[in-house]
Amino acid sequence: MHLPAFSHGVTSFLWALGFAVFIWLGGMSVGMSRATAVVVAAVAGCAIFLYVRIYGEDDPRRPW
Repeated sequence: MHLPAFSHGVTSFLWALGFAVFIWLGGMSVGMSRATAVVVAAVAGCAIFLYVRIYGEDDPRRPW
């Protein structure tokens, strides 16, 4: 048995969501206001999503 294949967009979203939650919790733990932490986490989450979506997938190469 193996895991089902997920679209690259889904895995990019999951990475972005996980890091955004981590950044939000980290901001809250160091004393950042709740609104600022949410905005910073949302902007970082969008940037992480785009980065992983664009650069995160390996290009399959033909074996020589």
